[in-house]
Amino acid sequence: MFYNSQYLLFMVPAFLLMLITSWYVKSAYKKWGRVPARSQLTGSEAAQRLIAHSGLYGIQIQNVAGNLTDNYDPRTRILHLSQGVAQTASVASLAVAAHELGHAQQDAEGYLPLRFRSALVPMVNIGSTLGWILVMLGLFLSYAGMALGINIAWLGVVIFAGGAVFALATLPVELNASGRARRLLTETGIISSPDEQRGVNAVLNAAALTYVAALVTAVLQVLYYASLIGGLGRRRR
Repeated sequence: MFYNSQYLLFMVPAFLLMLITSWYVKSAYKKWGRVPARSQLTGSEAAQRLIAHSGLYGIQIQNVAGNLTDNYDPRTRILHLSQGVAQTASVASLAVAAHELGHAQQDAEGYLPLRFRSALVPMVNIGSTLGWILVMLGLFLSYAGMALGINIAWLGVVIFAGGAVFALATLPVELNASGRARRLLTETGIISSPDEQRGVNAVLNAAALTYVAALVTAVLQVLYYASLIGGLGRRRR
């Protein structure tokens, strides 16, 4: 009832885009993860130097399991680095560690897009589940002949669209963090050669594409449900 040829039309391109970008990120990270950093600094050591350079004292560095699971938590001011990044002195490790320090800088400065995105988190966490439930419930009631079902389904779409808004709000935050990463690595002399700069750019640009893909996927998902509900509403009339 809910998944048909329309679903494939909207979502297959999104799934393919996510698969391609995931492969591209892993490929870029793998390639530049094999290139030793001339500074011989591991990701963890580079992060410590960048913390001191930026005056971001009080930030802790912790290792986390997994691959490319690196993140900065503004609630605890903890920089989580995956083992491959923390313990490896590669161009890719420097790029990832510096990117997360870019988020720490944003947090310290009260960077408005980051604050806006953080404010959306509770709404998105609730909306991603509640919106889907309302869409399914509304469609079920509509198919059962209840006119109220369409209104409930549209409400679900509006709530569900919060995920797309969050994905859109994420883009400037991530792009800004990558820009900061490039400046930090250059200003501190952690990277110094054109080859290293090219590697840092390749890793950061690949990562940025994942956020573009996430936005496209979120928008297409909203459009699919809107198309499904709109078509159902027209048939009811």
